[in-house]
Amino acid sequence: MTDLTLPITGMTCGGCVRSVTAVLQALPGVESVNVTLTPGQAQVRYDDAQVSSVQLAAAVEDAGFEVTA
Repeated sequence: MTDLTLPITGMTCGGCVRSVTAVLQALPGVESVNVTLTPGQAQVRYDDAQVSSVQLAAAVEDAGFEVTA
């Protein structure tokens, strides 16, 4: 398993946190997700044989948020 922290901008409320959590949890290979509003980030544990960090970031961006750095 691989651990990754994605810095995310554009989240303004608990609904945003739930949206980001849901899109990340829906990806194959994602074991756990912890999204926090402050600081805006998602901590993801995933199987890199099933999903890549690029795919994780793309899912967040497709949901309308920006992954920074």
